[in-house]
Amino acid sequence: MLSTSLSRRVFLKASGGAIVGTLAFASGPIALLAPSRSWALSLDTLSSREGTMLLGIAKQIFPHPGLEDAVYALVAKDLDRQASDEGIRELLQSGIADLDATADGDWLALPDEGRFALLEAQAGSPFFEQIRSSAIVSLYDNPLAYAHFGYQGAEGDSGYLTKGFNDLTWLPDPPQPDGGYLPGESA
Repeated sequence: MLSTSLSRRVFLKASGGAIVGTLAFASGPIALLAPSRSWALSLDTLSSREGTMLLGIAKQIFPHPGLEDAVYALVAKDLDRQASDEGIRELLQSGIADLDATADGDWLALPDEGRFALLEAQAGSPFFEQIRSSAIVSLYDNPLAYAHFGYQGAEGDSGYLTKGFNDLTWLPDPPQPDGGYLPGESA
């Protein structure tokens, strides 16, 4: 009798690539949004190794101590989506292969300083710019990043002046604003 159950490893092999990880900070703001400490992100076009490389590259370009890999994995997922275009897929795959080749076979095995030096040499290249431009949006425009950085998101359309922009109460003796106080404010 054949077993109809499918192991997680076999499923991930059959479904293309995937990036998996565990949240490092179980009590941080990101952990409050996550249903569990473990996470997985499936890739449709790129391999797991390529996705892991893209995650590592995003961390080198935009280093934020304490920012979970799950947030950086969203960059890899976005680039995987873009890689459905053959030109972008070839650009990413050849760039990853070049990084590995200059690192004697495994860019990810290098220490941070070594990874940074090899990636810095790629700055300005189409490969680097494809990742950088995608990462700006993927990394910073999502609720997980908002939770990490403390951004509360849009709160209606009342404008920034009533949301603390003009608040100088952190100063010991705040000066009166040049344009006077806003309605509802006092000295």
